Amino acid sequence: MQKIRKMMLPSGWYPHRAQGVKEFLQDFSLSGASEARAVISPHAGWFFSGRLAAQAIASLYADIDTIIVAGGHLPSNASVLFACEDEIQTPLGALKIDTELRSHLQGALDGKADMSADNTVEVLLPAVHYFFPMARLIWMRLPACMRAFEAGKIIGEKAAALQRRVAVIASTDLTHYGACYDFAAHGSGAAALQWVKEVNDKRFIEAFESGDPEEILKRARDENSACSPGAVLCALGFSQCAAHLLGYTTSADLMCETGESPPDSFVGYASAVFSAIST
Repeated sequence: MQKIRKMMLPSGWYPHRAQGVKEFLQDFSLSGASEARAVISPHAGWFFSGRLAAQAIASLYADIDTIIVAGGHLPSNASVLFACEDEIQTPLGALKIDTELRSHLQGALDGKADMSADNTVEVLLPAVHYFFPMARLIWMRLPACMRAFEAGKIIGEKAAALQRRVAVIASTDLTHYGACYDFAAHGSGAAALQWVKEVNDKRFIEAFESGDPEEILKRARDENSACSPGAVLCALGFSQCAAHLLGYTTSADLMCETGESPPDSFVGYASAVFSAIST
């Protein structure tokens, strides 16, 4: 009997009806010429980061067998977590899991079952299904440590052994600033927003553009500039090359665009593409 993972996030994170997903994503399309096999995507509600997420996912190369959505929200000592069902429900229907590749990865990484509702993966699945309706999926979440970088290398090895054309989506948001997140080292208002955009988030972006895994981890740990750095390390280990920025914004900027006052608490979002794997 097939095990199906149900949608766990409430409506508001993303449209729960197929038509809503299609209407949101209809202005995006696969580039067709891209060779990117790994991207960085934010994972907030679609109002805030859906367009950047779509931009990243649509940048992947078209001929993919299996897409691994690598999430996080895990401490450094956590196990690698996998969705252990056979299919995952989305508003567009069920996404099938690549159970064979998942089994190989679970064995190599001592992976455990992910029983939690978590936005780092689920919020991206409708867009994955929209752009890649024939691809299979692996849901995994990785700890914030160098084991995640090694996990990315193992994904590449296992995919090659099974002759799978694989892509990795690294799911992370950037600085969570303000009283809501217990991080307000630079006050509030316009000066705080400027610091997050021009200093804290910028330094994490520079780290993943450098392709240095230790620097990525250091920035995230020391500067609170990414909530799921293990996902980025995984994509870097898989792609074996640096990323370049596609787009950036904050929830404060988006709220201001709607005519609201700048909030005291806000989050940074970035999309980025890793170059093609060397052959």
